[in-house]
Amino acid sequence: MPQDTSGRLDASAFHRNKDAILEVLKENIKVLRPRILEIASGTGQHAIYFAEQWPQATWWPSDIDPHAIASIDAWRVHKGLDNVKPAQTIDVTSPAWLDGEAFDSWTQTFDAVFSANMVHISPWQATLGLIEGAAKRLDDGGTVILYGPFTINDAHTAPSNEAFDESLKSRNPDWGIRDISAIQQAAQLHSLGLAGITQMPANNMTLILRRG
Repeated sequence: MPQDTSGRLDASAFHRNKDAILEVLKENIKVLRPRILEIASGTGQHAIYFAEQWPQATWWPSDIDPHAIASIDAWRVHKGLDNVKPAQTIDVTSPAWLDGEAFDSWTQTFDAVFSANMVHISPWQATLGLIEGAAKRLDDGGTVILYGPFTINDAHTAPSNEAFDESLKSRNPDWGIRDISAIQQAAQLHSLGLAGITQMPANNMTLILRRG
C-alpha cells in the first residue's frame, strides 16, 4: 500500500467506494449533527473524506494497527479538520470495549458506529465483539452500518466473491465472508434489528442494524 513521507497510507478501494458509502451513511443517519464512531478505520481516508463532505458530522476514527493509527492522524493533520478526532486504538475483543467503557477524550455514546471491510478480514469473534460493544455505545435509535461482501443463505452473490473468500481463508482460516443471517442473529442478541440492506458497487453490500 503506497505511503508518503508523513505516514499517510493510500488504499485503492477507498477511491472506488467512498461516494457510494457516503450516500448510504447520509440516508441512514438521520441526525442533524451526528457523532459517528468508525471501527477499523484503516488508512483513515474514509473518515477524512466523509468529514470533508459532511461537515455537520463528527468522526471518531479507530483501529487496532499502529500503522493505521499513524496514517489516520497523518491524514487528519494534513487536512486540518476540526470534525475528526484523534485516532484511538480499539480492540473489539478487549474487555474495555466489550464492557462499554469510554475512551480518553471521547464521548460516551454515538449516533452511529460504522465499519468498512473489517468483518471478513478478522475472526468471527471480532464481529461479535464489534456488535456487542457498538450496541452499548449507541443512543436510542442509533445505527450500526457494516460495509463489505456478504453471503445470502450461505451463497455467494458473485463468482469473484467466492474466489475472494477462498483467498481469505487460505491466508487465515479464521477469516472469510460472513452470512447476513449470522450477522442478524448476533445483532438481535443486543437489541439491534436488521433495518436494511443496500447493494453496493463491486458486489459489496451495506447492512443497516438499528436499535429502537
